[in-house]
Amino acid sequence: MNKTLLLSPRQLLFLYIGFSLVYLSGLFVPLMENDSAQHASMAMRMALTNDFFNIYKGENPYLDKPHLHFWLAAIAMKIFGINHIAYRIPSLMALILGAFSTKKLANLLYENENTGYVASLIFLSAQTIILSAHDVRTDAVLTGFIIFSIWQFVKFFKTQTNLSAILAGLGTAMAFSSKGLMAVVIIGFCVFSYLLYSREWKKFFNLKIIFTLIIFVIGISPVLYAYHHQFGEEGIQFILFNQSMNRLTANGFKETSPDYFFFFHTLLWAFLPFSLAFYFGVFEKTAFFIKNKFRKIEGVEFLTLGGFWLVMLIFSISKFKLPHYLNGLIAILAILTSIYLFDIYKKNSIKKVRILYIVQLVVIFATIPGLGLLTYYFTGIHNIVLFVLFVCIFIYLLINIFRKENIFKKFVFISLVFSIAVNIYLNTQFYPVLTQYQGSLKIAEFVNKNKIEKDKIFMLKGYEPWAFDFYTKRNTPRVDENSLKKGDYLVIYDEHLSTLKKTYKLIDKENHYRITRLSLKFLNPKTRNGQYEKISLVEVLE
Repeated sequence: MNKTLLLSPRQLLFLYIGFSLVYLSGLFVPLMENDSAQHASMAMRMALTNDFFNIYKGENPYLDKPHLHFWLAAIAMKIFGINHIAYRIPSLMALILGAFSTKKLANLLYENENTGYVASLIFLSAQTIILSAHDVRTDAVLTGFIIFSIWQFVKFFKTQTNLSAILAGLGTAMAFSSKGLMAVVIIGFCVFSYLLYSREWKKFFNLKIIFTLIIFVIGISPVLYAYHHQFGEEGIQFILFNQSMNRLTANGFKETSPDYFFFFHTLLWAFLPFSLAFYFGVFEKTAFFIKNKFRKIEGVEFLTLGGFWLVMLIFSISKFKLPHYLNGLIAILAILTSIYLFDIYKKNSIKKVRILYIVQLVVIFATIPGLGLLTYYFTGIHNIVLFVLFVCIFIYLLINIFRKENIFKKFVFISLVFSIAVNIYLNTQFYPVLTQYQGSLKIAEFVNKNKIEKDKIFMLKGYEPWAFDFYTKRNTPRVDENSLKKGDYLVIYDEHLSTLKKTYKLIDKENHYRITRLSLKFLNPKTRNGQYEKISLVEVLE
């Protein structure tokens, strides 16, 4: 038995094709509110106005996330038109870079190419990464450049080439330009963990690292210029210090969770289908290093484990926590998990893999009736061709479950096939139906179909139905009620319609639901009607 091979070349080809279908199908899902549609409308403003140095959320200056994600999305819209596929293309390319960098870093750390392939597939299968490819925010671009930068730093330590030093600085600059100082912290902790264990400090503290620093400064200068252009010195201070500190202390944000274990249990769903394998790996590797008193051992690295614990410590004491903050760390977790699976495979740890396998089977066989019920009660069969494809992949999954094969290889393969099947279903059957419950999207479709004069459409101040803006390809002005004139149209929620002082005619009314906050009452057709808001398009008569 080949102890260096968990997946055969044929299996690798099948899996990469499968995940290509998953990620490509996600391109066609309508945008979700709030963040994804909001960010798309912000990038759209740049594309429409050719103003790339002023960033706005609606009509308000946006002093928050850096510009790179919005710049890349706006450029894609300039090339491919204003649509949700164009908006997602840069993020998808960043995730491809992330998967490639994950493989290359794993190869550098362990010199086993199959380890690298498995790590990249685990990265692509992580539920939070798949979600970030269609519910696009800043995280996909951030994730790709973080792992690219870490790969180039390690390559620099091993080869001492000028090119790796330059690319490490460029990758760090791009990651910083995606989400600020948090990116540098993740990269810094991983690099520090590598050097702490390898004792290769001289390879870091040499003249060539100056190239890294120079390229980093040059790389972040466009973002610094943009902040200074729009916000002055306050903008520079914000992105270099205040942004990260404000989130750490919840200054200016509503505290989300005091739970210090928030990110640990978030990983249960975010890192599916390998979350349990990761937990086994991280605690066993921690025990290994403690037992060996962190003595340097040939063929062992501390980058993945040390990077994980240091980042999780900082994230866990933060008072403002959101699940997607973990995305920048997922590639590191994928490598750690891949190495753990190879370790127990080489040691023939049957008891451990049997636990992982049985739990995975429970999850799989619980999911099958769950998706059946979801289809029956909620989605129906949205796309018959892709539904048949999903069913065929699930049948193939079941065939492999009952096929006689090495349990280690079977666990890895069926876990990845399971991820492909479920996410093809979600991207082609569930999300396309779910997004149709966004009333803002439906009203935009009504406006486009009936060719209503968009220049006469307004919203009240403070409104955030971003899907309406994006799908009408216009940043709808937010106004006071008193400024409305006869013949104007107003997009308005029913809770405000009853207090509208203007005489109006109802043009269209739609059900509206915040689909990123799913509940069983909404999924249940018997209780769904009670979960809606109503959103309307009215014409002002006088």
